[in-house]
Amino acid sequence: MLKRDLSRRGFLGASAFGAMAGATILANPGRAAADAVGVKPADLPNLTIKEVKMYVANLGDIRRINSTEGGEIVSIVTEGGIEGNYTLGNRSSGAGWLEYAKGVCLGKNVLDVLPSLTTRTIRRGGMGPPPRAGDPRIGPNVAPRGGGAGLGGRSPSGFVGGFGYPNGMNMGNASETDIHNSVIDVCLWDILGKAVNRPIYKLLGGGTKDRVLAYASSLHLASIEDFAPEAMKAKAEGFKGYKIHPGGGQHPEGGPIPAYVGHIEEIRAVRKAVGDEFTLLFDPVQRYNVFEALKVGRVLEECGFVSFEDPIPTSDIEGLIELRKKLDVPVEIGEFIYTIQGFAEYIRRGALDIVRLIGDNVGGVTGSFRVAQLADAFGMPCTPHNWGNGFDLAMQFQIELAMPNCFWFEMPYPQTLTDRAYLKDQFRIDKDSYVVASAEPGLGCRLDRDALDKMLVRVDR
Repeated sequence: MLKRDLSRRGFLGASAFGAMAGATILANPGRAAADAVGVKPADLPNLTIKEVKMYVANLGDIRRINSTEGGEIVSIVTEGGIEGNYTLGNRSSGAGWLEYAKGVCLGKNVLDVLPSLTTRTIRRGGMGPPPRAGDPRIGPNVAPRGGGAGLGGRSPSGFVGGFGYPNGMNMGNASETDIHNSVIDVCLWDILGKAVNRPIYKLLGGGTKDRVLAYASSLHLASIEDFAPEAMKAKAEGFKGYKIHPGGGQHPEGGPIPAYVGHIEEIRAVRKAVGDEFTLLFDPVQRYNVFEALKVGRVLEECGFVSFEDPIPTSDIEGLIELRKKLDVPVEIGEFIYTIQGFAEYIRRGALDIVRLIGDNVGGVTGSFRVAQLADAFGMPCTPHNWGNGFDLAMQFQIELAMPNCFWFEMPYPQTLTDRAYLKDQFRIDKDSYVVASAEPGLGCRLDRDALDKMLVRVDR
C-alpha cells in the first residue's frame, strides 16, 4: 500500500472561496467589461449584433476526437465590426443553429442578449437513450461497439456494447437548444473581451493565476499493454500527470476476460511504469456496475490514484453515494449532469467529491462559471472537461483561469490532437507542465484567416 494522502478533496487542493462576486458579473457583464478598462458601459463600442453566419471548412484528413466535428465555425458580428467565434463541432452537428441564433441575436445588443441566455440554459433536464460509443458529449470514446475485445453482443463484464453501458440504461442529454445557447454565449463573451481588449478570465474576476498545471488525457487505447508505454512517453514530455481512459480491457492475444479485470492490470502497470510520485487519474466513462467499481476503486486506492471519474452511470445516484462511503479515492462526477439544479442535488446527496462539467452542455462560459461557483461554495474542486478542438479548450481554459477551485488542465494526448489549421494558437505545455494564458483578448484563440480561406467550402448566412 502506497503511503500517500488520499483525502477526498486532496486531489486539487483546497478551495479559495473567492468567486462568489462572480454572480454580479454574470448579471451585468457589460459593467464587468467596462470596469476592466476603467470606462462607463456607455463608452463601450457599438455591440449591436448585425450578422450571424457560419464558416464551413474542409478539415481534410485529420483525426477528429469528437465524432460530430465537421468544420463548422460560427461567427457573430457586431455593428462595430467585432467578431466572436466558436465551433459547433465539439458537441453538435450544427443543424438548425444558424436560424436559431439569428432569432436570438440579430438587432440586439450583446449586453442584453448575454444575461438573458442564463435563463435559457441549464434550467431543464431531459432523459434520452444511452449514449453510443463515439458520442461527443462523453469525451474520447473511440472504443468499438460489441463486447470485450470487439466481440459482438454482451461483454464478459455483463455490459452491452464495447463501451460498456448497462442494458437499458437511460441517461439524460443536453438538448440541441441548450447547446445552441452555449455556442451563442461563448461567442458573445469572445466579443465582449475583444471589445475591451481583455481575456475573458479577467472579465470574470480572475487574475490571481495566469497558468494551469496540465495532465495528459489518453484516448481509449486498444489493449492493456498500450497504456504504460504511453504514460511513460507523456512523462518524458514533461507532463506531471496522466489520465487513463480504459479501452476494452483485453490482451492482444488470448481469450476474452472481464473488462474491469483488464483495467486493473492497466492501473497497476501504469503505476509501476511511472513511479509512486506521478499523478494518475482514471475515467472508465460509466462502464461499471457498483460491484466492479468497488473492485477497481480499491486498486486505484492501493496505487495512489487521485480521481475515479464516472465509475458507474450518473443516473445511479444511490450507487455513487455507496461508492463514496466505501472508497477513499475521490469520485469525480458531472459530465452527464445538465442543469445547475442537478449539480446541487448531487452535492447535497453526497454523490461526488469533485465537480466535473462540460461547458457546451451547461451554458457555455456563463453556465460553466455558475457550476464552478456552486462547487466553490461547498469547498469542492471543479474540473472542466477539456475534450475537443482548440476552440473548446480555449473556452474551458478561461473558466479554469478565473476560478480559484480549478487546478488542472486536461490536455488530450497526444497534444497535437486539438490542433486545427484554421487556428493560429495551439495548446502545449511548458517545461514545467503548465499551460500558460494567452495575452490575446476574448477566448485567446485566433482564427488564421489565410488558412481558413484555403479550407473554406462555403459561408452560410
